[in-house]
Amino acid sequence: MKRPRIGVFKFASCDGCQLTILNMEEELLDIIELYDIAYFREATDKPLRGEFDLSLVEGSISTDRQRKEVVEIRERSRHLITIGACATSGGVQALRNWASLPAYKKTVYPSPETIEALSTSTPISDHVYVDYELWGCPIDTDALAETLVSFLMGKRPAVPVYSLCMDCKVKAIACLLVSRAEPCLGPITKTGCGVLCPSLDRPCYGCFGPMEGANIESLMELFKKNGLSHKECMLLIDKMNTYAYRKARIEQGL
Repeated sequence: MKRPRIGVFKFASCDGCQLTILNMEEELLDIIELYDIAYFREATDKPLRGEFDLSLVEGSISTDRQRKEVVEIRERSRHLITIGACATSGGVQALRNWASLPAYKKTVYPSPETIEALSTSTPISDHVYVDYELWGCPIDTDALAETLVSFLMGKRPAVPVYSLCMDCKVKAIACLLVSRAEPCLGPITKTGCGVLCPSLDRPCYGCFGPMEGANIESLMELFKKNGLSHKECMLLIDKMNTYAYRKARIEQGL
């Protein structure tokens, strides 16, 4: 049976999710047997040719050229999956969505006039139709493997989207928010990291983005009762998934 053609594409990002794919090691060998990796600049020098049964897209849209390229990729792809915080919510670079791009360029670059960029950094879904999203900074390898196998089987991936707090309970990890009043984003964040930070006695940073129906404002009010200012509360969500958390607050009328 002919193997499905898969392409891996990159926009504005740190390449972390592509490196996660390469770090799958034994699972990667299985993927190569199941898929024809037709385009993946991080791993092969194959030129961009033809159409793809499945495209994995990393990175946010941050330039006008990228905005045009993602439309072309969508036209070439039967199915398109976004991987990682940048592709699903604009990434840490979306911090500029709430600030002045000229001011940022002047602060960061010695020759700001040479930098061409959009005033916003936005997820892929703001520009083209996305069949499925894999959240995380970076993505989880088990979730990616489940997604790739599910595609071949024609079913929806069984990737959990409930709150991180559920996994803390399962692993009997003491709630940092309740026991020590630590500003943990676990109650409003999708699970997927294996509760990495709470298991190391650190609060959740929101790497996997807001869960559906997250009561963000309620958690912010609790943080304020515990002594945080409004600015400190906003800094907690203004990280790799800032666009998603702020968008969720806007949709809730906050």
